[in-house]
Amino acid sequence: MSRRDLSRNPRFEQVSPEVGELDEAAVDEALQADPDDTMALLADLTAATDPKLRELARRLAGRLFLDVSRRGPVRPRGVGKLVEQPYRPDGGDLDLDASLEAIGEARATGGAVDVQRLRIRGWARPGTALCLMVDRSGSMGGKPLATSAVAAAAVAWRSPADYSVVAFGKDVVVAKSQDVYKDGDRVINDVLTLRGFGTTDLAGALTAARLQLHRSQAGRRIAVLLSDCRATVEGDVIAAAASLDELLIIAPEGDSDEAYKLAAAVGAKITCVAGPSGVAEALSKLLDD
Repeated sequence: MSRRDLSRNPRFEQVSPEVGELDEAAVDEALQADPDDTMALLADLTAATDPKLRELARRLAGRLFLDVSRRGPVRPRGVGKLVEQPYRPDGGDLDLDASLEAIGEARATGGAVDVQRLRIRGWARPGTALCLMVDRSGSMGGKPLATSAVAAAAVAWRSPADYSVVAFGKDVVVAKSQDVYKDGDRVINDVLTLRGFGTTDLAGALTAARLQLHRSQAGRRIAVLLSDCRATVEGDVIAAAASLDELLIIAPEGDSDEAYKLAAAVGAKITCVAGPSGVAEALSKLLDD
């Protein structure tokens, strides 16, 4: 976006008084006055034609959106931990301290070690896995784009070891795979590169979320849909949604009729947000209810 395009936002000259400049103090001041509008502007700045301004905006957006996402309560984060477990050949490293007695008795008698008494140190199953689906069809910029980026930050913060992000419009794109590590800042910036594109393959997105979540060993696997749920590509949306273990829907305030219909049809939890500043709290509410 050119400076001319960006200047349509009345705060633009305040946060970027000169070419290649981004005044972080001015951004902070603008956030206090209107957080949604400021985050929308920052999302648009990540597509600026000015390369220096674009890079500065991307760095600031990564930090800022992660900070916004952390303001809600964080409960089950899905992070596994090393614990003592019964022996399995592929389960982890042998816990020598816990297995010492069984090994010592076997050596003393010259017999075989009783594997039932051996212990390993292995990763406990994570509690919660999340897959976020962000709708990139139609108009994707400003507040909708910033809302998607904050939502991505929120799932990364809540379940850093077990989450995925799927973007969908005409095509379905996996921005972050469930079982592949990717830095949170990078995930946010990848989401910020999304722009509006054509039709909406909602069934395809729900199917992709199910496939991503099936890669997880978590006890609770949750799909989070950020969309107005207005499908324009053929596909059985109800069947795809019903195939998920849990579905949470976050719809845009004022454009949620189709989302509520889908939620009622499949028993999904749903809430609405007016902009990016509310999405982390909305996700917390749905997860913790």
